Amino acid sequence: MKTVTVVCPVYNEEAVIELFYLEVKTVLHRLADRYQSRILFVVDRSQDGTLDILKRIAEIDPDVMILALSSRFGHQMSLLAGIDHSDADAVIMMDSDLQHPPDLIPVMLQAYEQGYDIVYTLRQDTPEISWFKRTSSKLFYRIINRISEVPINESAADFRPHLASRCQSISDSNRERNLFFARHDRMDRIQSIALPFQVRKRPAGKSKYSIRRMTRFGVYGVVSFSKSPLQAAIVVGLAFAVFGFAFAFITVLQYFTTKALPPGWATLTILLSIFSGIQLVFMGIMGEYIGAIFDEVKARPHYIIDEQINFNEKIQE
Repeated sequence: MKTVTVVCPVYNEEAVIELFYLEVKTVLHRLADRYQSRILFVVDRSQDGTLDILKRIAEIDPDVMILALSSRFGHQMSLLAGIDHSDADAVIMMDSDLQHPPDLIPVMLQAYEQGYDIVYTLRQDTPEISWFKRTSSKLFYRIINRISEVPINESAADFRPHLASRCQSISDSNRERNLFFARHDRMDRIQSIALPFQVRKRPAGKSKYSIRRMTRFGVYGVVSFSKSPLQAAIVVGLAFAVFGFAFAFITVLQYFTTKALPPGWATLTILLSIFSGIQLVFMGIMGEYIGAIFDEVKARPHYIIDEQINFNEKIQE
C-alpha cells in the first residue's frame, strides 16, 4: 500500500480550517483501501486561533501532523517545509481555504498511478474572482513568459493544487530564498500532466495576499527566472548613450558655426531628467538582483520550526 501526504500551508484560517480538514478527511477515507494517508498542516505563524484548532484536531486524529513555524515565512517556504518533512510516496499540495477542492485528490492520484511524477492543475476562474485579480494575473504570466526561457501556462498559477512523487528532487532543486514553485513541474526528466480545475468560492475568511505581497511575489518570479531586465538595461543604456553623444556633437557643431550657445536649455533639463529617471529605474532593477544574491549569500534558514506534532521523529531544518 502506497503512502500519500496532503501538505497544506495555513495562515489565519480559523474560520475555515476545521471544515477544510473534514472535507479532506472524507476524501482520504474513501481511498483508505489503496493508500495510507496523512495530512500535514504547515502553520505560518498566525495571529488567530488556527493553531489551537489544529492542535485539538491532532489530539483526536493521529494522522494529522502539524509544523508550526516560528515566524511568517510565507506560502512558498511553508510548502518547502512540508515537502522537506514528508517521506510519503506522493505529496499533494493544496491551500487550506477550500478554494482548492479536495475532490481533486483522487483525480490527481489516478494520474499518478498512470506513471506521472508531477500532476499539476490549470485554474479556471469563476465569476466571483475580481476583474483586477484575473487581469493582473494574466498580465504577470504573459510578461514572465516573454522574458523567461521556460514558459508557464497562464492558468498554471503558483497557488494551485498539485501532486509530486519525486519530493527529494523537488526539494533539492528549490532551495532559493525567493522561491517560485510554479516552475518545478518543468524539471527535466520528470513526467508531468496538467488537469483543469475550477476555483471554488471561499466559504469564510478572506485572502491573505495583499496587492503589495502579490507584487513582491511577482518581482521574485521575474528575478528568479529571467535576466532579461538586466539585458534590457544594457540595450536602453546604449541607445540613450548614442543619442546623448549625437546631441553633444550637434551642440558643439552649432557652437563653432554660430559662435553662440544654442538655445534650448529647457530641452536639456528635460533630457537630463529623463536620463536620470531611466538610470534610477535600472539601478533599482539591478538592486533587486543584487538583493537576491545577498539573500542567497547570507544562507539563513529557509524556515524555523517552533513545534512539531504527531511526527514519529523530529526532523530539523
